[in-house]
Amino acid sequence: MTFDDVRKFALTWPEVEDGTSYGTPALKVRKKMLARLKEDGDSLVMPDVPVDERAMLVESQPKIFYFTDHYADYPIVLIRLSKAKRAIVESRRRWRALASKAARADYDARVSA
Repeated sequence: MTFDDVRKFALTWPEVEDGTSYGTPALKVRKKMLARLKEDGDSLVMPDVPVDERAMLVESQPKIFYFTDHYADYPIVLIRLSKAKRAIVESRRRWRALASKAARADYDARVSA
């Protein structure tokens, strides 16, 4: 998987748009970061992952999930895109937290139709 792959499916969700963050490509919802490409070009920075959940992800799948000392105190997990499958990356939880109520309702109606 690559960031372009992530981009393609995420841009189908309402209110998602291209952006940048810390000089790297990012996906944003209503100007807030959904995810961004880390400077290494292979890792996805995923915010809003509680530290206890991150610990479980890293422990259970260390080839895919990790974090650096820089992110140790933040609710962020890093995902190695070259090792990840779409199902792992495609979590809509963060999108649902950032999207408007109307966008979520529109998306849910389209998906369930």
